[in-house]
Amino acid sequence: MIPTHPIRAVVPCRACLSGEDLDWLGGGGRSVGVALALTTTVEAGPGPAPDTQVPDGWSWEVWAFLRERLPGLAPRPPVVTVSSEAPAASGLSSSTARIVALFRAFTDPSFTGRRVGDDTIARWAYEFEFAVFHGGGMDHLAVVEGGALLIEGRERGLPAVRERLEFPDEWRVVVVDSGTRKDTGHHIRDVRAQLAAGDPALAAYRAVADEASGQVWEALHGRDLAGLGTAMARAHEAMRDHQRMSTPFLEELRALALRAAGLPLKLSGAGGGGALVGVCRADAVEETADRLTRALNASHPQARVLPTRVAPGARRAAVPAGGDRTAPAERTVGPASSAGAVGLVRGGEQQPALP
Repeated sequence: MIPTHPIRAVVPCRACLSGEDLDWLGGGGRSVGVALALTTTVEAGPGPAPDTQVPDGWSWEVWAFLRERLPGLAPRPPVVTVSSEAPAASGLSSSTARIVALFRAFTDPSFTGRRVGDDTIARWAYEFEFAVFHGGGMDHLAVVEGGALLIEGRERGLPAVRERLEFPDEWRVVVVDSGTRKDTGHHIRDVRAQLAAGDPALAAYRAVADEASGQVWEALHGRDLAGLGTAMARAHEAMRDHQRMSTPFLEELRALALRAAGLPLKLSGAGGGGALVGVCRADAVEETADRLTRALNASHPQARVLPTRVAPGARRAAVPAGGDRTAPAERTVGPASSAGAVGLVRGGEQQPALP
């Protein structure tokens, strides 16, 4: 089937408040992830990618993955435009958001003639990404479901969602992008080697990080902002002290944020770089961001502050009539790479939520 209108999928990124790696280390370790309203948008179609266009690996590979499972898809993927508000290689799962958005857009009934539910999209996107990176499934669940998730880890397959909460409306998330890139692939290989060797440092990290996740979740339940900051700091210290996931530069940024704005920050994601996240009151977020920005401009100008909120799941976004149809960020034309999944729209008409 070939749609006569563009298909748009809009997906949040993910911040990890506690428990990096516990979603795939197994043993029931707990992680806490939240969806952030720094979105990735994939717009697909209406026509196929032209023969003269340089193929983009992710969109072609996602399309090939789906052709094995959904009979009737055309041989070539549609032309795709991608934009993202989340910084790349920052520990905010922008790559997973891109992959999920491709799955969401490409499984629209206009292409497939059938509906594909969110559970299936999350599972397929996880299987696709696991074959490349061998990581976990917290990211896929967070960007599909939205809100805040308490996740129980498994060594293989999507982890289990133990509980979901709507994030308090009176809180906001402050992202500090360090401007240094992560190397998550290298990190995952190292941790899998630790797991195979029974490394006691990894065992110690798992115990402390799991306990911190429980404290983070308790603070979210109780709307205890100070308790949340303390628990996130403990989760960060476990990453730094047991697994060396932080760097001196990231520790400088944490110290600066505490001095300048009284904001505890935690590294989101592993790999030795990327973004730190903190939570503050909504009525204080502008002042907090301003203080951080002024302090960073004076000493660490490559870093930037991105205040945002926790995003809901399965939102819809209309395709404007005429004009620029992409979000005001990075623009990539052609069959896209990896993306997340939170919504899709057909020809500007809102559609009911997918199963």
